[in-house]
Amino acid sequence: MGAGHDHGGGGIKHETPLWWALGLTSMFLVAEIIGGLLTNSLALLSDAAHMATDVIALTISLTAVRLARRPPDAKRTYGYARMEAIGALVNGGLLFLVAGYILWEAVRRFSEPPSVASTGMLVIAVLGLVINLISMRLLKAGSGESLNVKGAYLEVWADMLGSVGVIVAALIIKFTGFYIADPIIAVLIGLWVLPRTWILLREAGNVLMEGAPRGIDTEQVRAALLAAPGVTALHDLHVWALSSTRSALAAHVVAGEDASDGDALRVQLEKLLDARFEIHHVTLQIETTPCGPGCETRIR
Repeated sequence: MGAGHDHGGGGIKHETPLWWALGLTSMFLVAEIIGGLLTNSLALLSDAAHMATDVIALTISLTAVRLARRPPDAKRTYGYARMEAIGALVNGGLLFLVAGYILWEAVRRFSEPPSVASTGMLVIAVLGLVINLISMRLLKAGSGESLNVKGAYLEVWADMLGSVGVIVAALIIKFTGFYIADPIIAVLIGLWVLPRTWILLREAGNVLMEGAPRGIDTEQVRAALLAAPGVTALHDLHVWALSSTRSALAAHVVAGEDASDGDALRVQLEKLLDARFEIHHVTLQIETTPCGPGCETRIR
């Protein structure tokens, strides 16, 4: 039996841009909430909820980067990678409540649209757009190297579209007096947030339930192992997500008579899993005795 492990901290060098983006976004989130209340703009408050998803994404990314540095201990033998999923689950539930309230309030405003301070709404939305563009610039370089940073980059990119929507609503109200544009934009932003929140919850739940990692087809993994030279059968194959960016695999592999060196076969299979599926945390038990029920043999 053997294992291949990778506990690298590849995302550490991108921590500084994440901190800058989190600081800018968090400060403007507070300003946008205050501005939305002062201007009576539901669209602005809806965009603030959307910006909150950016703060969550950035916080989760930073948490994952920092916790990845902590080594496993006697109580947490896999380390702290799943704190990312727990945080996402809690934050996703809160976001559902916020988005639901915005949609409910928007329906009420359709019947009696209140007056909105369009100038203040426009100024705040333009500032929000600038903050989003700066954050996107900070995160762009790391988005091609780190999945955590890429997720945060996409969140900020989506929020940039929300800021554009608020600007459009403010201009419509300012030049036409069409106040119902405010709840219309709020509904559109709310409907944008809800599907992304559901995806966040689904992915977090998959990690906590030890589901197969996103993008990895277990049947393809099974077929690749069975097709490898020296393998005659396979059983007790498990592939699961340790976090959104770390996968693990365990399996019992029955070696053929021609596979005289079990360690060499194990190393060969670990390299295959790394190259084809990017699974780095691998535990394989090499056996020579034919297995019983549940054993899958090579298709000849």
